[in-house]
Amino acid sequence: MVCSCDACALLFSGQAGARFKRIPRLVRLLANFKMTDAQWDSLMIPINMAFFFRSSPEARVVAMYPSPAGATESLLSLEAWNEIADANPELQHMDSDVEALLVNRIGHSRGFTAAEYYLLPIDQCFRLVGLIRSHWRGFSGGTEAWQQIAAFFGALRNSATVMGGGGNA
Repeated sequence: MVCSCDACALLFSGQAGARFKRIPRLVRLLANFKMTDAQWDSLMIPINMAFFFRSSPEARVVAMYPSPAGATESLLSLEAWNEIADANPELQHMDSDVEALLVNRIGHSRGFTAAEYYLLPIDQCFRLVGLIRSHWRGFSGGTEAWQQIAAFFGALRNSATVMGGGGNA
């Protein structure tokens, strides 16, 4: 990512084949997102949180998960991703390199809350990575790290435009 002010960023909006792309600002909560536990397991993500984006240089979808060491790339089964993308057409319109699907299944895996699925600017994913990296203590993260994660997702929920209605898998 290369930073730019709003005035300069306007120069990069809507230009096909431009060297730089503007990171969008819209956060969308995908209320009707469809993903089964088996599909999640097939993605081989070792924790219940990850983000996915299309990488132009690599010409593929990349899966990453936050860790105390930073963003960690996971091996992604393209077959599993294609099945999930087919069930969720909004993923077909994800802007390569600058927009991501952020999946939060932490509460879902423990039976506390529904899983959350967001289409959002990729810099928000790296912001979450930074929060975890800077606040994680010990093996389980510690109270402060989990408070920061909860606050991050609370702010996302509050700022998100809800797409669809109903529950998630």
